[in-house]
Amino acid sequence: MVKKLSLILLIIAATLTGVSQDAEFSQYYGNPMYLNPALAGSKICPRLTLNYRNQWPGIPASFVNYSVSYDQFIDAVSGGVGLMVMSENMAGGTMTSTLASAMYSYRMNITKQLTLNAGFQGTYIQNKLDWEKLIFEDQLLAGDINNLPPSQESPPDRMTIGMVDFSAGLLFGYRERLYGGIAAHHLNQPDNSFYSNGDSKINMKLTMHAGALIDMRQGLSGGDVEDLSLSPNIMYQQQGKYHQLNLGMYLNVHPFVLGAWFRHNFENPDAVIALVGFQHTKFKVGYSYDYTVSRLTNITGGAHEISFAWQFDCGQKTFKHKAIKCPRF
Repeated sequence: MVKKLSLILLIIAATLTGVSQDAEFSQYYGNPMYLNPALAGSKICPRLTLNYRNQWPGIPASFVNYSVSYDQFIDAVSGGVGLMVMSENMAGGTMTSTLASAMYSYRMNITKQLTLNAGFQGTYIQNKLDWEKLIFEDQLLAGDINNLPPSQESPPDRMTIGMVDFSAGLLFGYRERLYGGIAAHHLNQPDNSFYSNGDSKINMKLTMHAGALIDMRQGLSGGDVEDLSLSPNIMYQQQGKYHQLNLGMYLNVHPFVLGAWFRHNFENPDAVIALVGFQHTKFKVGYSYDYTVSRLTNITGGAHEISFAWQFDCGQKTFKHKAIKCPRF
């Protein structure tokens, strides 16, 4: 009980002081629009993606995320377009965040083997605070956890805030076997404070990701990567003073995918992640679990994540561009 209460207080303190970090998904390629706006239209044909993540379900103040996105390539605009809506329920509903994004990714064939996408994203974010769910020090000192008196703390000037946010990214694909990208989110660093005289800007987030698709019979030279292949991957993220490194590997044995990663937060190890997925010509579904190895230990319950994507047909239309074959999870 003491450990759980400490975690709740830590989450509440972060909410009040305006500390803000973006939600994260372990299946980051399973939520491509959230990872990098340059991934919009990267599969050419229309794609619908659904994601769910429940982080720290072992404590009352868990973090739950839902997202839905749609993207496709359009010849008339020489690039991909995408739409994304995401909802985040933080600390058991103490704060909720909803965002809606539109993105465009321009496609260039630099050579016959090298492709570049340049993506741009505009987002509207709305955050809401439920003041009645907060617990303060004066309440804990005056009563027990099951019978808390009202707090003397003054509420902020506003319980709902809205902001416009901009992001951009690049994506490279080489011979449909090597890929890499860089994204910069919150370029304008919008104000995230519930106080009118506050100064709590959302820190810019930098993401770099790269990987390879290696056919286990023909290496990087060819073969069907969806059949029997390995895909080593790396992702680095930095937001404010926080740094994170993800290292992992996918094993494709059609129609199944297995994955394993280690996520390290530089200040301390974070989690070991395991994935199992099923992929079909039309759809894919994946489940992953984060086992916490940080000082929080796994009493938090780790994190459960599910991704689903439906790949629509392009019909009889032919495109002069090929899909960039990033992983599906």
